[in-house]
Amino acid sequence: MSKLFIIPSPIGNLADMTYRAVKVLETVELVLAEDTRTSGVLLKHYGITKPVTPYHQHNEHKVLQHLVQQLQSGKQMALLTDAGTPGVSDPGFLLVRECIRAGIPVECLPGATAFVPALVNSGLPMNRFAFEGFLPPKKGRHTLLTQLATEERTLIFYESPHRLVKTLEDFIQYWGPDRQCCVSRELTKMFEENKRGTLQEVRDYFAEKGVKGEIVIIVAGC
Repeated sequence: MSKLFIIPSPIGNLADMTYRAVKVLETVELVLAEDTRTSGVLLKHYGITKPVTPYHQHNEHKVLQHLVQQLQSGKQMALLTDAGTPGVSDPGFLLVRECIRAGIPVECLPGATAFVPALVNSGLPMNRFAFEGFLPPKKGRHTLLTQLATEERTLIFYESPHRLVKTLEDFIQYWGPDRQCCVSRELTKMFEENKRGTLQEVRDYFAEKGVKGEIVIIVAGC
């Protein structure tokens, strides 16, 4: 029976793969991978040999209908992104939506996603939060930051290391220097770090130290 499985992958430590995810990858006929090299390392680590085909933001519109047709013919597929849960600031939404429209079963397994451990580690309120993912680099950035200035929920962002200091400076400009925040980097890896403090303190720390690794920023609400 055809089905699309959404498989969360480790955000750093390969041991964070679930038993169920490994079992599903062993049974599907095709693995869709954001990066075939990254997924290849994961599959090899668990001794899984399956056909792997690229599925990423640059080709998802082009291959979408072909994949849906394959699923309709009875294939079972698994979607893997480089780290975390597909569809969360990663490719996946379009394929899930088209499968639902076509009546193809979709099953998302529970598993790794970067913002949850970052939120829990932050020490900031987690009963209500807003996940914003990556900020617009230019167009729409001013409007969004202005809107979020009065947001009372804890705010969650993803950011690249080379843009972190600039983003913290933008937060200071729009929200003030004293808002509490936590920057988590290299989660689950050997050099994991969670830097807590005001926006100004954390900005100054990373401006002096430099930044490496994947970044999650947690900021207190208004």
